Amino acid sequence: MAGSLAGKTLFITGASRGIGLAIALRAARDGANVIIAAKTADPHPKLPGTIYTAAEEIEKAGGKALPLMVDVRDDDQVRSALERSVAHFGGLDIVVNNASAISLTDSQATDMKRYDLMQQINARGTFMVSKFAIPYLEKSANPHILMLSPPLDMKEKWFAAHTAYSMAKFGMSLVVLGLAGELRRKGIAVNALWPRTTIATSAVQNLLGGDSLMRASRKPDIIADAAHEVFTTPSRELSGKFLIDDTFLYERGVRDFDHYRVDPGVALAVDFFVPDDSAPPVSLARISAD
Repeated sequence: MAGSLAGKTLFITGASRGIGLAIALRAARDGANVIIAAKTADPHPKLPGTIYTAAEEIEKAGGKALPLMVDVRDDDQVRSALERSVAHFGGLDIVVNNASAISLTDSQATDMKRYDLMQQINARGTFMVSKFAIPYLEKSANPHILMLSPPLDMKEKWFAAHTAYSMAKFGMSLVVLGLAGELRRKGIAVNALWPRTTIATSAVQNLLGGDSLMRASRKPDIIADAAHEVFTTPSRELSGKFLIDDTFLYERGVRDFDHYRVDPGVALAVDFFVPDDSAPPVSLARISAD
């Protein structure tokens, strides 16, 4: 793995914690500029981090940070945040659409307010942030848009248990498909990145499986390293791809994946939306202590 993001400017939605923050910190270690575009300005009782604590971590890691309170459902807030970011850092190179809402409920258990929230944040928010960022990205030497969204594996099993969430999440991937084609001639790369296994985040802890699933997860660092590899690739050479984190890193020469595990003694849990024909490059079984 090679390449540096020194001096590059990243606009990351939902970057106050979890995967978004991990991507931000990986870029910061290169000396990048990071805009933390997220809603959490005040501490949340159940969730770690705010835009301000994230900014502190980014600065300590070697980057420059601009914390902005942004609701990706609000057109004016998004437009203003991008304008402020470019005015502050002098340009924009990378956009990461990480902000997402989740509710793993079937049709009868999904109220329409929650349905609307997922569509507005996941699909609409991703489209809008990308749309408003494109005029700035056109001026970058190596522009990238990255969605934290799944491969377009349109199987009934991915929708049956939580149709509304799957629609919203696959909606993000449809934006990848469309914008990659629209922007290819301009040299703006648009890709999706998705984890093979569950990732140890607050969503996994609080919504999906608690401590047991956390132990069966990988750390957010694997997504951050894969994203870094995307961003340091020439944009005209990598676009319209639906990448799985470990497969992509393996293709780029990474062989040691054990350090990404939360608990090596527990078999890794496969995430939603990973296609059946996507074979892991390394074993997901527990690592024996013997």
